[in-house]
Amino acid sequence: MVGYAYTVFDTAVGPCAMAWGDDGVAGVQLANVREIETRRRILWQFPEARERPPPADIVDVIDGIGLVLRGQFADFSDILLDFNGLAPFDCRVYDAVRAIPRGETRTRAGIAATLGSSSATHAVGHALALNPFPLLVPCHRVLAAPGRIDGIPTNGGAVTRARLLSLEGALASRRPTLFDALLSAAPPRLER
Repeated sequence: MVGYAYTVFDTAVGPCAMAWGDDGVAGVQLANVREIETRRRILWQFPEARERPPPADIVDVIDGIGLVLRGQFADFSDILLDFNGLAPFDCRVYDAVRAIPRGETRTRAGIAATLGSSSATHAVGHALALNPFPLLVPCHRVLAAPGRIDGIPTNGGAVTRARLLSLEGALASRRPTLFDALLSAAPPRLER
C-alpha cells in the first residue's frame, strides 16, 4: 500500500475512525457527535488518506477498541504504531504510557521521571495533548496529579477520561462530588 488508508467504524459510543499505513496504525479518532465530524477529524490529520476496507490486523484493533468502549479488556501492547513524523520525545512518552496497566494511573510528573527527565512534566502533558492514538496509547491513565482527573482536555476531555477510568476500575477510591450527582441525575421533565 502507498500512503495512508482510513475507515470509520461504529462503537458503543458512536462512530470512531482509524488511519493506517505500511508502518502500522497512524491515528485513531474517537467518536464525535456525528459521523461526518469523525470523518472530518481523521481526514484533517491524514488529508491524503483514502477510505478502504481494513485488513485483518486493523480489524483486530477495531474490534479491541469496540471492546474497550464497552468496558471490556483488550490488549493493545503488541499493536504496531506508526511514529513517523512524531517528535522523538513524544514517542518515548507514548511508549511509557502504553506500559501503564489497565485500572492504574500515573501522573505526568511520574512519566517524566520514568523518562529520566523529571523537569519535563509540561512536555509530557504536551505530548499527551497531541496523542494521535487514543486508547492504543491510553493517555486517559495519565493524570495531572494523583486523583485529579481534570487537566488538559485531550481526546474527549475530563468526562471521557472519567468514563474510561471508571470502566477500567481505576476510580474505585474516588469520592463522589456534587457534579457526579448532577451528571447522573435524569434531566427534569417539563410538564405541559
